Amino acid sequence: MRFLVRDRLLGFGDDYWIEDEHGNKVYLVDGKAMRLRDTFELKDTQGRVLIDIHQKMLALRDTMVIERDGAPLARIRRKRLSLLRNHYQVSLVDGTGLDVSGKILDREFAVEYDSELLAVISRRWLHIRDTYGVDVVRDDADPALLIAVTVCVIHLAEKEREER
Repeated sequence: MRFLVRDRLLGFGDDYWIEDEHGNKVYLVDGKAMRLRDTFELKDTQGRVLIDIHQKMLALRDTMVIERDGAPLARIRRKRLSLLRNHYQVSLVDGTGLDVSGKILDREFAVEYDSELLAVISRRWLHIRDTYGVDVVRDDADPALLIAVTVCVIHLAEKEREER
């Protein structure tokens, strides 16, 4: 399953659609401006909230939390002991973890579970300006979760770049 994401050009608080490979709108990323913490909602085409994404307020390192139906689903933060600056760890509530690594700011990275590829995020195979793709390579993977992870990782990397 391949999804197309148009980069947010105006920054935090913008809403943007995620389309399938045929150009059909599938998900809306709704950025919530004017909040104490960075907050996003991933909605379906009917406006139902599928996933809530927000910044964890009291954390030593920047951390994003993903929730589904009000229950925690995952926590995302930059991997502490990594030689690569663009390496993030996704801790799922069931105790498993996902690794995200690559050139996050260039939109060229991968999401893996136990060294098995789940999704590839890339601009390489697209000719549309300011757009990147999320290619979910496993049929049993949760596309909404992988898109939420992508939104979080890019947001954390951009925030880190701004702070430097």
